[in-house]
Amino acid sequence: QVMLVESGGGLVQAGGSLRLSCEASGRTFSSYVMGWFRQAPGKEREFVAAIFWTGGSTYYADYMKGRFTISRDSAKNTVYLQMNSLKREDTAVYYCAARLNFKQVYDYWGQGTQVTVSS
Repeated sequence: QVMLVESGGGLVQAGGSLRLSCEASGRTFSSYVMGWFRQAPGKEREFVAAIFWTGGSTYYADYMKGRFTISRDSAKNTVYLQMNSLKREDTAVYYCAARLNFKQVYDYWGQGTQVTVSS
């Protein structure tokens, strides 16, 4: 049973930083891609960033413009999303997800963690 548990969300002022964590369990994730998505109120869920568990290759949504960094700690089975220079429009529920390398669809999702950026 795959479980993804996010943490680290909260309230932060614009310009501040947060680091989200996603602890993964239930299997070996060496053949997986781990992703972060977000969903703001009234909007569709959108892709934020992803990382290949093996090799560590990363890719990001264009709108990130270098503000966010995804990383993973294999020893802790944890994926991180470092978010800097936060803006009000970054307010959303952030979700961790996992998919096999060769698949396009993410099969496993966490429960989400709320990030609220105030002005």
